[in-house]
Amino acid sequence: MLSLHQLHIAHILLLLATLLRAAEWNTKDFLKREHSLSKPYQGAGFGLPNWDFLGNTMVTSNYIRLTPDQRSKRGSIWNKVPCRTRNWELQVQFKVTGTTKDLFGDGFAIWYAKDRMVDGPVFGSKDLFSGLVILADTYSNHNGPHNHNHPYVSAMINNGTMSYDHDRDGTHTTVGGCEVKFRNMNHETWLAIRYENDKLTVSHDLQNKNAWAPCFSIDGIKLPTGYYFGITAATGDLSDNHDVITVKTYELDTPEGVSKDERSDIQPAAEYFEPPRDHKEDPAPSSMSGIKTFLLLMFGALCCVVCVVIGIMIYQNQQENSRKRFY
Repeated sequence: MLSLHQLHIAHILLLLATLLRAAEWNTKDFLKREHSLSKPYQGAGFGLPNWDFLGNTMVTSNYIRLTPDQRSKRGSIWNKVPCRTRNWELQVQFKVTGTTKDLFGDGFAIWYAKDRMVDGPVFGSKDLFSGLVILADTYSNHNGPHNHNHPYVSAMINNGTMSYDHDRDGTHTTVGGCEVKFRNMNHETWLAIRYENDKLTVSHDLQNKNAWAPCFSIDGIKLPTGYYFGITAATGDLSDNHDVITVKTYELDTPEGVSKDERSDIQPAAEYFEPPRDHKEDPAPSSMSGIKTFLLLMFGALCCVVCVVIGIMIYQNQQENSRKRFY
């Protein structure tokens, strides 16, 4: 016969086991494995389960390298399964490293887009896209009045009608952003994109503290269901290693009174989005400055020629005087 003390211990153990099973069930219920990616990466053969890769992407045992630290490279991974969930959170563990301290680029992008696996100029994917992109831009192409420090994380919502202005770092079309110094960290860093009840929130964990720090949050964001998650990267004249380690996607609870039905028929939109500012070209250099430079160079060359001629004449005159003294 079990004593009362033993029965009490057994009851506690049974309760703990029940709680652990419940916690495990909750985790499995909300983690969307078909939209997630973790080590080991290889499935059957050499592919990635539920993911495709494109360009210069290289899959290793410890990371997925979208671009090596070489110039003019592009790479991407795209989820094969469209997201049917209205509220979701995407967490990406990544690492960006390079050999140079001051000059590096270009960056990477996290997508929730209608079209997948299309190579293009926007950090390795197509321009005039439909959906959401989170841009982690490491190099400042824009030296004008709207520039900001880099690396810089920003968001752009597009219905397929706006072009990303790479020369201006997208400052005319972003809906929010923040400066995030994530290069050459000694540990992997995280970005979290949370879309819940038409609110977009982007956070980061740069210090490996398992705690999210806010980047920006925007209400009134409309995104349809049925789009695809993807991560792309690109290098230009400058380069970096762009590595993806883990992707975790969670389905979030839908509050009571809010429909859980899909809404694939709406267009991506930002309720408080400011229309793109007019593209302002950099001031063209004055034509007179080129003429002045040319005239100065010509004047300098003419002075050099005059000096050489005068020197030769003086030398010849001295030689002539020497010969006359001999005779």
